[in-house]
Amino acid sequence: MIDFLVIGGGIAGLSAGARLSAHGTVTLLEAEEALGYHASGRSAAMYEANYGLPSTVALNIASGEYHRTANGGYLSPRGLLAVGRPEDADSFARDLEELKLDPVPVAEALEMVPILNPGRVAFAGYHAAAWDLDTDRMLQDFAKVIRANGGQVLTRHAVTAIARDGAGWRIKAGGQTFAARAIVNAAGAWADRIAALAGVAPIGIVPHRRSMARLPAPGGHDVTGWPMIMGPGESWYAKPDAGKLLVSPADEDPVEPHDAWADDMVLAEGLARYEDMVTEPVTRVETSWAGLRSFSPDRALVLGPDPDHTGFIWSAGQGGYGFQTAPAASQLLCDLVTGTQPALDAETVAALKPDRFRR
Repeated sequence: MIDFLVIGGGIAGLSAGARLSAHGTVTLLEAEEALGYHASGRSAAMYEANYGLPSTVALNIASGEYHRTANGGYLSPRGLLAVGRPEDADSFARDLEELKLDPVPVAEALEMVPILNPGRVAFAGYHAAAWDLDTDRMLQDFAKVIRANGGQVLTRHAVTAIARDGAGWRIKAGGQTFAARAIVNAAGAWADRIAALAGVAPIGIVPHRRSMARLPAPGGHDVTGWPMIMGPGESWYAKPDAGKLLVSPADEDPVEPHDAWADDMVLAEGLARYEDMVTEPVTRVETSWAGLRSFSPDRALVLGPDPDHTGFIWSAGQGGYGFQTAPAASQLLCDLVTGTQPALDAETVAALKPDRFRR
């Protein structure tokens, strides 16, 4: 019998499986043909420690040392630049406070990103403490840990049935039947559906679409050293990527779980918001896509054993914070499962445990 059967091969499942593989046998099941196929494969790949709710920020900060040092480190410099128009004074002030950015002169922002429109940009804030994350290598490294500890990582294994079997579980997936002492529900947008299959009450996790477009480098500029750029109130953002520019409308529309794609109208509206603050028009979209950011009802992550169902463990509700929280989130999950005292403070732990939805 497997000790921990992990459902979901994104960053939530792989990191949880890696931590738990030091405490028992792990088999991870991914429905798609590749790991990180859905939200994890469509991430903006940034580490910005101040981004999110207080409980998320606590996980971000606790993950920092791992991001900087594990396996040679996963970070490379990027920086974050927030900009606002004259009419955006209030929302821009909130951005500065929440992200702990330093106000900078517009002229300095133009030096960083020369396509910004000086006739539209009235406010700018910046800090260097925002980093690109090597997300693909992180996924593969966590998978290597599972395998090195004797576990399995299986793709093309969609779960079709889950039933109680004595003190454990019996799971059907990919034409096979697995027996496990515990299930880790890391199914992302499908987390509530997996819970329902297991006879566990759903938490109310809802996926939200986030779209992205890849543009040629604007005006032929070398964008390599540009920071990530965020519009007022996160109404859009842009990030250099392999000599191109990724632009997102920062949409967050609730949808059913599916293999997401960008909505053309939503993408066009977001690109228009971006164009309003730059001097180079969007002449061509090379490609576009979308991912699903899944949120719990209070928008905090859901980590740890379900209090009403022994052996059913949640690793869900990562929203847009999966990679940057993964080192600390997976450690907290492991601590809660093994009865180890978490390093995080009690208030943060309580804000993350599934118990808060079972009162």
